[in-house]
Amino acid sequence: MSNRYPFTAVVGMDDLRLALLINAVSPAVGGVLVRGEKGTAKSTAVRALAGLLPPLAVVDGCRFACDPAAPDPQCPDGPHEPASGASGPGGVRPTRLVELPVGVSEDRIVGSLDLERALAEGVKAYEPGLLAAAHRGVLYIDEVNLLGDHLVDLLLDAAAMGRSYVEREGVSVRHAARFLLVGTMNPEEGELRPQLLDRFGLTVEIAATREPEQRAEVVRRRLAYDADPEGFAARWAEEERALAQRIVVAQELLPQVVLGDVALRQITATCAAFEVDGLRADIVMARTAVALAAWAGRTTVLAEDVRTAAKLALPHRRRRNPFDAPGLDEEKLEQALEQSAGQDPDDTDPDTDPDGPPDGGGPQGGPDSGGPQDGRQDGSGPDAPADPGSSKETDATSEKKQPGNGSSGDAPAAPAAEPYRTRLYQVPGTGEGAAGRRSRARTDAGGHTIRAARPTGALQRLHLVATLTAAAPHQLARGRDGRALRLRRDDFREQVREGRESNLVLFVVDASGSMAARQRMSAVKGAVLSLLMDAYQRRDKIGLITFRGAEATLALPPTSSVEVGAARLEQLPTGGRTPLAAGLLRAHETLRLERLRDPRRRALLVVVTDGRATGRPQAGGSALADARRAAQLLAAQGTAAIVVDCESGPVRLGLAAELAGHLGGTAVRLDELAADSVTRLVQTIRKEAA
Repeated sequence: MSNRYPFTAVVGMDDLRLALLINAVSPAVGGVLVRGEKGTAKSTAVRALAGLLPPLAVVDGCRFACDPAAPDPQCPDGPHEPASGASGPGGVRPTRLVELPVGVSEDRIVGSLDLERALAEGVKAYEPGLLAAAHRGVLYIDEVNLLGDHLVDLLLDAAAMGRSYVEREGVSVRHAARFLLVGTMNPEEGELRPQLLDRFGLTVEIAATREPEQRAEVVRRRLAYDADPEGFAARWAEEERALAQRIVVAQELLPQVVLGDVALRQITATCAAFEVDGLRADIVMARTAVALAAWAGRTTVLAEDVRTAAKLALPHRRRRNPFDAPGLDEEKLEQALEQSAGQDPDDTDPDTDPDGPPDGGGPQGGPDSGGPQDGRQDGSGPDAPADPGSSKETDATSEKKQPGNGSSGDAPAAPAAEPYRTRLYQVPGTGEGAAGRRSRARTDAGGHTIRAARPTGALQRLHLVATLTAAAPHQLARGRDGRALRLRRDDFREQVREGRESNLVLFVVDASGSMAARQRMSAVKGAVLSLLMDAYQRRDKIGLITFRGAEATLALPPTSSVEVGAARLEQLPTGGRTPLAAGLLRAHETLRLERLRDPRRRALLVVVTDGRATGRPQAGGSALADARRAAQLLAAQGTAAIVVDCESGPVRLGLAAELAGHLGGTAVRLDELAADSVTRLVQTIRKEAA
């Protein structure tokens, strides 16, 4: 976290540094979510923070890192006498950084309870999990958006309550779990649900600079570290010691900071002005503003603290749907602060306040926000805030200029119609894929119990009734002489649960000249956008194939990011012939490769077309016959398919329905996709009759 890391080479890194330090001062702020592209030192910054935190005094031998001065009365290793273990071997240890791997299980997070021993011997055999290891330290979740929703819920619940609970069939263990929570994610790989975003206290957007000299400085320092790691660390040791001491001073000052009525009104007025849901944002902003004042060495919260708190706490709470980009209108923020402050003397310009401005007072600025203040990549000077969305805008601009994206001879891209709630389309049968909300599946997360079975490995979810039923007939033979049951290994039964899984939804969209009528393509894009929204809500992966002219293009390889899918769809040009067979063959190859990468994830193919085929046929055949053979190839692969029939007009050829028959799937007319399509149809008929 010191200046040995060239943070100015990453847009938004000053914000991240400040957000991490504020959480170190006051973990009650609620953690930090770091959003950014790959290779932007997100993990480096988090690991650097752990080295700055003060060492901990712990009860000797306690697996839950209890504080000797105030041990947890509910500690499973307790009870501990106050002040025991404060000295002697193991009494003090460094603050831990606990990293949560992407493929982690629920038992690994909260800990595992041996139910067999609990029932047979009456012993609570509990093995602590990662939450126990992170107590009083830092819990780092890389790629938090790739974790299952139920695991993210579990982590955020523990972070909010400061306690972890393990409940298994009436056997309960609980312990303290207070930690600084940091999550990182690449938005291109999928978003978190708004409900989960809201649970993170602060959020920061970062992106790599495009300035060559700043990038070169990163390379120089990395090479210097590789050549002499110890010497490189020693060069910055004094600065890091000073920063660590400042964290301790701010922690001690924190209880003395006063949040005045004017500052509190500014906080609540700002949250109301931005129409954020609930009251969590108000509470987080208040805690952040107090921590900022303590970090600046003051005991009074100023308007500048509130302004900085809003920039860190509100952007991710303004999203209303998955296609909304996080962000904050700074002009609107200033208006809200001015209107709520009135003429109160507390609302003075922080630059003229005798106590001085809060250090690192605003994202991308301030003397203590870390690193030099000049040399910005935009050349606009030290006070100009960097735009975390600038790289995305650059990418979007370059994407528009690529061949095939609105190039000469193409019809201009039609805007998408307003999205709507679609009907639920599922993959037939019962799968075993990752937890989601689409198709039926056997699952370990959520769902409901459908039967009992003998465990094949370690017992996970005990089926108590089935276990007792299996053991009951043998009690006399086993010499039961009291109230306790005599259980053996082969008596135990576990629950077989059925819930919902996520799928891969692969869209194959006809972008040929037959779809080029502006109103028609707008309706098609609106339909696909609606299905993308549905896929987001059901936690699916998505892919997008388009076909037009002479070929089919994999416009979006399978990903969890519906935002990228929506962006590609928005710029989709139309025109040319209809190579339907090429689109279906590209889908066949894409699904084959995905099946190798993730064999448990079942696919749902959504073909959006009017069924016409006018591409170049194979020798001696026709384009339509080629399309039928490609469809039969997908059907033989066992791919579940839906054909969205885009044909319109009084004369219909029914080619899309015929294609659905060859795919072994279902044909759905474009106006039947909506969940309320029947209601809308009845309303239309009544209007026409009237």
